[in-house]
Amino acid sequence: MWQYFLIGLIQGIVEWLPVSSEGVVALTSHFLNLTVNPLNLALFLHLGTGLAALIYFRHEWGRIFRLENPRLLKFILIATTVSVVISFPLYNYLTALTIGPILLLITGFGLLFTAFFQRSQPDRKAKFKHLAWLGGILQGLAVIPGFSRSGGTIFALSLGKLETKQILKISYMMAVPVSLGAGFYLMLTDSVSLLSGAGLIALAVSFIIGLLTLKFLVYISEQINFFWLAFIFSLLCFGGYALQTLI
Repeated sequence: MWQYFLIGLIQGIVEWLPVSSEGVVALTSHFLNLTVNPLNLALFLHLGTGLAALIYFRHEWGRIFRLENPRLLKFILIATTVSVVISFPLYNYLTALTIGPILLLITGFGLLFTAFFQRSQPDRKAKFKHLAWLGGILQGLAVIPGFSRSGGTIFALSLGKLETKQILKISYMMAVPVSLGAGFYLMLTDSVSLLSGAGLIALAVSFIIGLLTLKFLVYISEQINFFWLAFIFSLLCFGGYALQTLI
């Protein structure tokens, strides 16, 4: 039972960091010799962190549902549609793909480049609608174990005219539709193994820890500029790459 508690704890933390939660959870599940499909468990636990983001940003979601923020509504609709079109075929046909360390390394260099690019050329920004397409593509690719959803979407959003807190907020809000969709889909298709007592414990822990981690990271984003946020996140990618190659 403690193994599932640990898995939920890991998901709640790494979902918001530029380290692939699917890759980390699947790898941990493999080492703990869990009987469930590692990738299915990783995607199922996105239901917990997705609910955490939905509750934490409930006021922003309320404005979207009341059609008071059409700009952000359009952004999320585009990004979600693109993500689903990309991620669903990948889940069905490429779930055995394991090139995580290389993808982490690429994400790390992408974040590092963006940090210095923003500092040296702060006026060269992409349009908001273009960020939705790029963010949706990178989010869709995150179904591949090792590709960081948060790292990819933060990289995409950093190319626009957004403050550090806005970048994190939109990146994490983007996760809600696809996370809830993936979680409910797996509940229907793999309910026997995932909806056991242990699976539900992991889900509850991922929700609670995800909410706390989200609150902490948003607080940090209010204290530092984007250069340092991207720089720190790039170091996490490099650390994740080193750890996975050593393992």
